[in-house]
Parts: sequence; structure tokens; C-alpha cells
Amino acid sequence: MTSGSENNSVFIGTGQAKQSLVLKRANRHGLIAGATGTGKTVTLQILAEGFSDQGVPVFMADVKGDLSGMSQPGSADHKLHEKLLSRASKIGFEDYAYRAYPTVFWDLYGEQGHPVRTTVSEMGPLLLSRLLELNDTQEGVLNIAFRVADDAGLLLLDFKDLRAILNHVSENRKEISSTLGNVSPASIGAIQRRLLVLENQGGDRFFGEPALDIRDFMAFDQNGRGRINILAADKLMQSPRLYATFLLWLLAELFEELPEVGDPDKPKLVFFFDEAHLLFDEAPKALLDKVEQVVRLIRSKGVGVFFVTQNPLDIPDDVAGQLGSRVQHALRAFTPRDQKAVKAAAATFRQNPDIDTKEAITELGVGEALDSTMDEKGAPSIVDRCLIRPPSSRLGPATPSERTMVMAASPVGRHYDEDVDRESAYEVLAKRAEKAAEVAEREEEKKPKKRSSNRQSVSEAAMKSIVRSISSGLGRAIVRGILGALKR
Repeated sequence: MTSGSENNSVFIGTGQAKQSLVLKRANRHGLIAGATGTGKTVTLQILAEGFSDQGVPVFMADVKGDLSGMSQPGSADHKLHEKLLSRASKIGFEDYAYRAYPTVFWDLYGEQGHPVRTTVSEMGPLLLSRLLELNDTQEGVLNIAFRVADDAGLLLLDFKDLRAILNHVSENRKEISSTLGNVSPASIGAIQRRLLVLENQGGDRFFGEPALDIRDFMAFDQNGRGRINILAADKLMQSPRLYATFLLWLLAELFEELPEVGDPDKPKLVFFFDEAHLLFDEAPKALLDKVEQVVRLIRSKGVGVFFVTQNPLDIPDDVAGQLGSRVQHALRAFTPRDQKAVKAAAATFRQNPDIDTKEAITELGVGEALDSTMDEKGAPSIVDRCLIRPPSSRLGPATPSERTMVMAASPVGRHYDEDVDRESAYEVLAKRAEKAAEVAEREEEKKPKKRSSNRQSVSEAAMKSIVRSISSGLGRAIVRGILGALKR
């Protein structure tokens, strides 16, 4: 194969020996770490190429725009052409050749790729609360709003649906508070303000239909190569919490939707989580526990997760302990935290008597890394200092016209590029309010004089009956998954 990989592995590079990632162990997750400018992006690129060549689909976020070049072949006109050929020769990459890879572009904003959407219901109250930066009280009120909608069978698809159910809960808070817990106007107001902030950042574009079907990530080209799904994240990184929450939601979707497969001969999908520290920054312990659980269990669904970050200390110990493969690029040791990171990174490797791991981490050149992966039996290999193989696809971004051509030929564009706005909570509640107003108006016209009794009008009784049926769970049952997302 042009990737240089054997039939059961992905070629990484060469040190004292050739270093490859065994496909059967790729669902045991991994870490790519190193300081800025040391070659992490190229390592991510060559791993994605290797997986694709072996028939494994890939998802990755393109935080700098460089990975879009995977849709194009490398070129003899590139300024690094001679260096790439020299590197290939030096590491014994005999069948090195330029080639493009089957690429699908995605973008939460729908500008540089097909729109990626989910519904408010599918994201669930836990992740949405983190996205909105709600406190515990506000998160409790949001959970009540979801419960009211779920019990009544009201679809929460987009922000207007969520606002509508929040308004409904606020207007009927006395009835709802008696059964589901206290609902204060202050909490409702705070949630609405946070929705406005997120909307002003463009986050509302993520919510709507058609919602993403994760099966569209796990597809192949006509030659059996896995598709490489690239999320345009350069603009998205301006809203780091939205970026992290989206990727965590995607992990949860994969976990909930895919069947158990144990340890397959190769992964169903490999998921690269770049800027991984954003997932764990300021996350409450309850959420960290859920993340650790998802990472631990998702490997049995045939999904491999590779965290990409500058500092290995960014990954919590409970998660880091589950990472079977490690590619460590250079780290600096200028500050006490840097020195601690170097020491911690060195300690994670199975030591090689010929290499001073701690010293090597600070001496690695660009495109050089310490590598350790799991062997066929699941044991970590001894660490090796290796040169990373050159990529076959383009180093650097695709041009706007090239991106447009790839999108035009995309097999999924026709389905995702047009918005769908079907009847949901906003429309249902608006119709109910309109009907209640009409009933109230007719009742007012029938009244001979001002009502003096305390008896309810027909419209008042109707509205309270609706609230009672919602609060008592008479609607359809809703089942939510490990991170609170709606299970389809």
C-alpha cells in the first residue's frame, strides 16, 4: 500500500525499528502530545492517511485549516518536496507516493463544509448546561424544562423551541413547581440570557434539522478506503466551549448508537480530539466522571479516540490511564510545570535501555517523536525515538476552489445542505396559546357581567389540564443516555 503499512497496521515512522500501530489495538485509544510547532499536525495527518488506506473511517477537527489539504495529493512543486523524499528514503518508506484522500468537509456554521446539526433534545440538559455555563440551580430548571417537554412529547429541535418551552414553564411555574421542583423567574431569565450570548456567537446554527446521522461518518470510497471527515474548526475555536461540547456530544452519540463489538480486527471509526485540554478545562467532576466512563466503554463499540494536546498533563489521570498508544513530540522545560510535564510524559513509556526518555523529550526535532504502541497481545512496546513518515497528501490547506469542488462531489451534501423546519414545540405551544386565547375571548363574550366567583373559566381549566398532564408524565416516555442525550 502507498501508506507503507502492512495489512494489519498503520506505519508511523522509523527509529531503531519500524514503528506501526496495530489495527486490532487501535480502539485502545491514544495520545499525540508536544509543544506548538513540533509536528503534531503532520502526525495526525499521517495516522489519518494510514487508517483510511486500511479501510477505517476517520473524524478529525481542523483547528488551523491545514488538514483540508488531505483532499489533495502532494506535489513535486511543494517547497518541501525534496525534504519529503529524503525523509521517505531515510526511514525506508520505499513505496512513498503522492495521493489525495476521500474527504468530506463539515462545518457547524455551514461555511466551509456541510452543516453539522443536532437537536436540542438530542444534546440533552447536561451538555447544554455546560455549553451555557449554567450554575447548579439554573441547570436544575433546565432539566425541569426538558422533563416537561419530554413528558408532553414536545420536540425541542432548535433555539426557538427551547425558548418556547422555557416561557411555558415560566408562565405555569406554580403548577410545575408543585410536582417537579422550584422554578424561579430569575433562573429562567438567566438561561434565556445565556441562550442569547450563544446565539450571538453563532452557536444556534448547531441546533436544528436535518440532524447528523453518525453513520454518514463511517463510510468508504469506491476503493474501500475510509472517508476522512474533517470539521472546519478555525472559526469554531473562537468559541472553545462550543467546540469542546460539540465533540463530547459526538462521542456520546457514537457511544449510544453503535452496537457492542468487543475488540474488532480494526476500528469502525477513529476519532481525533484536537486541543483536548478544552474538554477538561473547568469541567465539573460529575462531567469528568461521565467522560472517563464514555472513553472507557466506547472502545467496545469499535471506536478509537486519540487525544491531541500540547501538554500531557492536560489529560486527567483516569483518562490518560486508558490510552494505549503514545506519540510524544518535543516538550520545553523552561518552567516548573514544563519540567513536571516532561517527567510525567517520560514516566508513561515502557523504558528503552538505549534511550534516556526524559532527556530525549526536550531534544526531539520537528517531525521526530517518541513512540510506543500496543503489540498484538495488548502489551505496550518499548519506547523508540523515530522519524515520522512524510504524508502522501498535501502539506498545507486546500484552496477555496478546491474545497468547493470536493463539497460539490460529496455523497452527503444533498441531504445536509438544506435546513428543515418541521412542527415542534414552538409551533405546538403557539397553536395552544392561540386556541386558549380564542376560547377565552368567546367566554368573555358570553359573560353577562364581570365574573365574581372563584370558579375557573373553560380556558383556564384547559390550560391547567395541559400542565397537569405534562407534569404527571402522561405523555410519551423519553429515554436519555449516559450524557443526557436523547436515545433514538
